[in-house]
Amino acid sequence: MKTRRQSLQLLGAAAAMAVPGMARAQSQRPFTFCSFGGAAGAALKTAFMDPASKKFGRPIANVSPTNYAKLKAMVEAKAVEWDLVDVGGQFVFQGRDQGLLEKLDYSIIDASKLNKAWVSEYGIYTFVGATVFAYNTKAMPKDRVPTSWKDFWNVKDFPGPRSLYTRIWYNYEAALLAAGVPRDQIYPATDEKMKLAFAKLKEIKPHVKVWWATGAQPAQLLSSGEVVMASAWSGRILDVIKENAPVGFSYKDAISWGEAFVVPKGTPNRDLAMKVIDYSISDEAQSALLPLETYGPVLDQAAAKATAEQAKIFVSHPANFKDTCIINDEEVAKYATKFEEEWKKFQLS
Repeated sequence: MKTRRQSLQLLGAAAAMAVPGMARAQSQRPFTFCSFGGAAGAALKTAFMDPASKKFGRPIANVSPTNYAKLKAMVEAKAVEWDLVDVGGQFVFQGRDQGLLEKLDYSIIDASKLNKAWVSEYGIYTFVGATVFAYNTKAMPKDRVPTSWKDFWNVKDFPGPRSLYTRIWYNYEAALLAAGVPRDQIYPATDEKMKLAFAKLKEIKPHVKVWWATGAQPAQLLSSGEVVMASAWSGRILDVIKENAPVGFSYKDAISWGEAFVVPKGTPNRDLAMKVIDYSISDEAQSALLPLETYGPVLDQAAAKATAEQAKIFVSHPANFKDTCIINDEEVAKYATKFEEEWKKFQLS
């Protein structure tokens, strides 16, 4: 299952990396797609890149991992070796502001059937995952399980240590949902809402045993019983459930997010990149994600085709998606920068 690597990439992007092979003539290389690799890269290759290669009659090289500093170095050196890149949602807006991305050509890309939340000028989302509240089933009361972030905050009825993400995003959204803020009012992230979020987080902080940094951590903490509840990436939780770990979760109140495709500024294969994006959001390509059981389709009509068993896996299935908060990565990119110092002080206090 996929992991949510965008935060790690954001942390590492400050250190510029050397870009090997910059001198190689662009015309001598194949069209190149860069992903985060692993199960993520395999799924995108199978569902999107291999069929697109056949459709457009061009070889597509699949490379990994996505690295924002490397992408920046390529663009600034005018030696772009990646034509299409899978990125975390925040980078769509950070890369835009740094002048690293091509503006998408919507005369080639037909995004008319996508939820507007997944479409922007410089990046388009192609699959969906979620940050959920998960729990150790053995530690729950016999008569109930948590069904909301309000329950996550309810240490009286659901006693025991918790685990939350080490970064401010996900926590801002979860805290406001726990405070009763309607999903459609989570954004924009005003100073007043952030003040409420910090106050709510202050309530739960004494019960947070671990601030997790990698996707594997909360799944392991829950499986071992070290914590009774944790925020977690859905893919990691689904993985341990398959291994019969005593872990449960719900997509109700989930914070749904996607990863996006962007086109590095200066690629010699700009038009083909736009065509590959257009194919990747087509019904054919999106439906191909279903049997892979790795990512939820971003296209509603493809997600609706999921079987009853697949519907339990994909947050984007209509039965699940209606109860989620869709993360606004443009807002996250703003508040994560504005409130970074306050967040650090909060964790250390």
